[in-house]
Amino acid sequence: MMFEIAEELKKLPDQPGVYIMHDSRDAIIYVGKALSLRKRVHQYFQPSHNEGIKKAQMVRQIARFEYIVTDSELEALVLECNLIKEHRPKYNTMLRDDKTYPYIRVTLGEDFPRVLFSRQQKKDKSRYFGPYTSAGAVKDTIELMNKVYQLRTCSRVLPRDTGKERPCLNYHIHQCMAPCQAYISKEEYRKRIDGALEFLNGNYGATLKALEEKMQAASNKLEFEKAMEYRELISSIKKIAQKQKMTHTDGEDKDIIAVAADERDAVVQVFFIRDGKLIGRDHFYVKIGAEDTKSLILTMFLKQFYSGTPFIPREIMLPEEVEDAEILADWLSSRRGGKVYIRVPQKGMKEKLVELAEKNAQLVLSQDREKIKREEGRTIGALKEIGRLLELDGLQRVEAYDISNINGFETVGSMVVYEKGKPKRSDYRKFKLKTVTGPDDYASMREVLMRRFLHGIKEQEELEQKELSNEYGSFTRFPDLIMMDGGRGQVNIAQKVLKELNLTIPVCGMVKDDNHRTRGLYYQNRELPIDRSSEGFKLITRIQDEAHRFAIEYHRSLRSKEQVHSVLDDITGIGPARRKALMKKYQSLDAIKAATQEDLADTETMNEQAAHSVYAFFHPTGTVEQ
Repeated sequence: MMFEIAEELKKLPDQPGVYIMHDSRDAIIYVGKALSLRKRVHQYFQPSHNEGIKKAQMVRQIARFEYIVTDSELEALVLECNLIKEHRPKYNTMLRDDKTYPYIRVTLGEDFPRVLFSRQQKKDKSRYFGPYTSAGAVKDTIELMNKVYQLRTCSRVLPRDTGKERPCLNYHIHQCMAPCQAYISKEEYRKRIDGALEFLNGNYGATLKALEEKMQAASNKLEFEKAMEYRELISSIKKIAQKQKMTHTDGEDKDIIAVAADERDAVVQVFFIRDGKLIGRDHFYVKIGAEDTKSLILTMFLKQFYSGTPFIPREIMLPEEVEDAEILADWLSSRRGGKVYIRVPQKGMKEKLVELAEKNAQLVLSQDREKIKREEGRTIGALKEIGRLLELDGLQRVEAYDISNINGFETVGSMVVYEKGKPKRSDYRKFKLKTVTGPDDYASMREVLMRRFLHGIKEQEELEQKELSNEYGSFTRFPDLIMMDGGRGQVNIAQKVLKELNLTIPVCGMVKDDNHRTRGLYYQNRELPIDRSSEGFKLITRIQDEAHRFAIEYHRSLRSKEQVHSVLDDITGIGPARRKALMKKYQSLDAIKAATQEDLADTETMNEQAAHSVYAFFHPTGTVEQ
């Protein structure tokens, strides 16, 4: 059905909600909220309306729009945040980074709690400390906690699993009191956890005093090794205590936020203050339009950042007023479960902190501007170069494949994925070949591609049946381009597979020269030369090397686990050279087993004695063919 924009505009309700703009390919290019959908969406199509070049470009690309009505502007704000985070529309001002911060989790819901590293703050019986800006510092603190209080680190369910297994190494090196063996009571263990909680709350005095007493007692008993251990623990605690610098005396949780911007880019700087202490800072890159004001950037940042972080402070301090400040504060308050204040300080220490954050943002922007441009050239810019070479528009996702084996034994395949010119390692996949025996790279590649795309088609069908069109399984998303490690032969295999499955995806081959170096791309029955100094060429090389590395690493991991262990290794007199020669001649263990002793002796590097050993190994009845 044709979408008549003029007709659909007449149907818009005068109610709050979210509007979603689609282009001719049905991709979502913009998401916005409105107090009145009718008034706001109409504005985009008014000849006199002007919201800058960026919005004008967006309006020209709108093929259709849809909308979702909500009961209030606050509900519209929540929905807008969720949709932007899910679809990352082209014309929304977007954060470049999706960062998660670590927490320290104390599992108080367990009879014998543990102190753990966590990237999420869940609604459970655990107590969380953080967020922190350094994962390394969190891990060091957890390690220190476990040493000082001798807490368990295992995942055993206690008291259910008490006594089922022997105590682990930590017990024997005096770093755990072995509650798994009931060597410590629940009450005594809880005292240790309470000490750890005091420590994490910043009360180091009691812990230091107890350790100093233990160090002195060990020294008096001439147990100098133990005394030195206590001294090292005391030193570690003092270092952590010294890192906590007071920035304000009210003990509140605050985020200090400021922004620096130029025509294309912006940097948002955030200072994290927890319990009145500056625990760290971080900066975020934002891609903006020339007409985006600092107020608009800050509004966007608050929506996107706080929709993704589990911790929301009581107070957020900004350098200037933002749009929808009251609605944002109500939304943040509902997420926090308590009142949140968005303030613009005018004087005193708070104003100085905002100024400091602004200076830091400006410094990062000026120092990293060239770095950002170089990184874009290496990734998005390089992908655009490849797109221009192949005459393909809108390249986002690229998949590359490689095969690895040792003379055809235990063949494995790899699939690596690059999105916007960067590796997306969460989507990498490994294949252990099931139907191919011997060194047949074409048949192996056919199996890998068949399994990959059949799995993807199945996932898509299942999601459609469940009406979950916006969700993705591991294979659901298909690439915009397939890159094969080879030339015409590999490309033809991929095209045959796609044709059988009624899929239309461009395929090119990454061709190497006689020195095994990438020289160009094979596409649509011709080899396309490419400038070796260009970023596009460098990206092709990185993708090819990554596919090869991933396949080789998988093969090595299998061998290290002895999953590719050959029974030939167990035969007396058969070393690496003879094993390789047998594998090369016979292609499979079944063929070696079926060979006569005379045939075996005729193999390179083999002699009569070695041939007898191999034959006798596979025919243990004692009957040896003469």
